Amino acid sequence: MFGPIEKYLLEKINNETSIHMTLVDPEKITAKQASKIAESASQSGTAAIMIGGSTFVSQDHLDDVVKSIKQTVEIPIILFPNNITGISQNADAIWFMSLLNSVDPYFLMGAQILGAPLVKKLDLEPISLGYIIVGDGGTAGIVGKALPIPYSKPELAVAHALAGQYLGMHFIYLEGGSGARIPVPPNIIRTVKSVLDIPLIVGGGIRNKEQAIAAVSAGADIIVTGNIIESSDANQKMSEIVKGIRNK
Repeated sequence: MFGPIEKYLLEKINNETSIHMTLVDPEKITAKQASKIAESASQSGTAAIMIGGSTFVSQDHLDDVVKSIKQTVEIPIILFPNNITGISQNADAIWFMSLLNSVDPYFLMGAQILGAPLVKKLDLEPISLGYIIVGDGGTAGIVGKALPIPYSKPELAVAHALAGQYLGMHFIYLEGGSGARIPVPPNIIRTVKSVLDIPLIVGGGIRNKEQAIAAVSAGADIIVTGNIIESSDANQKMSEIVKGIRNK
């Protein structure tokens, strides 16, 4: 059974083949800045705003950021939590995810057990996600105590992705790490996508149109970018990426 936000994403993918999402890290910006970024991203054609980061942020600040964005744009706001502190009542949905290659049971299922009652209480739409750290992994890999899958071992990425699908997850996310020097290579994306029956999300290190097009051409259904919103020419870069994905 799919909720309205998940149906929206699936319909966008079906109609456009591949879509873009903007990741906003609440730790790095004020609520006012977040509102401006979301407005610009929405105008550029991004399909949804994801809110989350790899480290702790004040619950009150998170709520303020989500509320500010909610008042500015009409596209969905989806929480991308690193822990139970990443839950806000002002969002539309939450990636209810398990870090599949973490060595810590907390990130596999512990945080999910603790957070599930709150997700239910706040009436947030949970969207099941299998999260896999690949390559350098960045801060997300360190905080989540993951064993990042080397880019030279696509078969391991396939095994993790299939496990997520067989466990009933609705989306798989290959995460190269925020600000990664090298984004997830096309051969990894292509190999994983070839075995999946569910949408594939790719993020981490995608900084330009060419990298985004390479990812969707390899099979990514959703491209996530975050760090480019901090650059001086963020609006132009985001517009180029969204247009490039649509016109590939």
